[in-house]
Amino acid sequence: MLTAEPIIYGLIFLGVLGMVNGIYLVVFGKSISLNSKVNRRLQMLEKGSHREAVLATLRKEMDQHMKSRSIPLYSLLADRAQKAAIAFTPKQLIMMMVAGGVLAFLGLTIGTEATLPVRAVMSVVMGVGGIYMWVNGKAKKRLAMIEEQLPDAVELMVRSLRVGHPFSSAISIVSKELKDPLATEFGVIADESTYGRDIGEALKHMAERLDMQDLRFLAVAVAIQQQSGGNLAEILEGLAKVIRARFRLFRRVKAITAEAQWSGKFLSGFPVGALIVIQVTDPHYYDDVLDHPWFIPACFIVGIFLVANLLVMRVLVNIKV
Repeated sequence: MLTAEPIIYGLIFLGVLGMVNGIYLVVFGKSISLNSKVNRRLQMLEKGSHREAVLATLRKEMDQHMKSRSIPLYSLLADRAQKAAIAFTPKQLIMMMVAGGVLAFLGLTIGTEATLPVRAVMSVVMGVGGIYMWVNGKAKKRLAMIEEQLPDAVELMVRSLRVGHPFSSAISIVSKELKDPLATEFGVIADESTYGRDIGEALKHMAERLDMQDLRFLAVAVAIQQQSGGNLAEILEGLAKVIRARFRLFRRVKAITAEAQWSGKFLSGFPVGALIVIQVTDPHYYDDVLDHPWFIPACFIVGIFLVANLLVMRVLVNIKV
């Protein structure tokens, strides 16, 4: 007989996500959350931290994850954790995976009658999958905010250059006038240039770390101007127009494809939702067909088609801008 175990699985998975987010806010404070747009670098400086210490802390947070790609399982998280600038160290994230798996195992043991191998496999899936979903969500949100802020940052640099500021000062002004996450990114570049690093190289490193095409355009424009000269303000003004136009086009494409995206999600989610409602309202609904030899294979086939529907719709609407 079918049970309410799928609902219990979902609740346990949500519990793992809530545990991770709660521990993150307790350990690092709300200021590090994307819900707060405070300039974190300036906030750290205002608390009395030395500029060198702040730079070292931020650089460690930004680069630590890619250095740990060789750790088993963590390679799945490294790229997304770097883009999300997660303050958890790789070891802490692995410990969170273990803690999430233990929590899921306990929940499955108390709330379900699944066998030990099933509970073990599902707890690993929930522990690793929950952390990945949490990190991936933060990475997407952070990158979207950076893409939205970048045109304003470039235009602010243009205005700074036209009133006579050197490019390094323009970078510093952006780090003070904008909000996070882009403000802290440019603040790190300003600090690095103060201690002798080439600005073009720092911009290129940031573009590669965040894997953003618009930032690559900015890094290339600055590098070309440094090598061949020219009016950097005019170059950046044209770049700002291109970035803003690409951003508007991306938003239009996203709006046009939103219906198809949600259609795919609805068509895949509705059968699952209907199954849950049926089980809650009439637990004996499928009793007459449970013993049929095609019942279990049919369930697997339906599940495969539902997943395939999501993947196909995602490929169809994944339009590069």
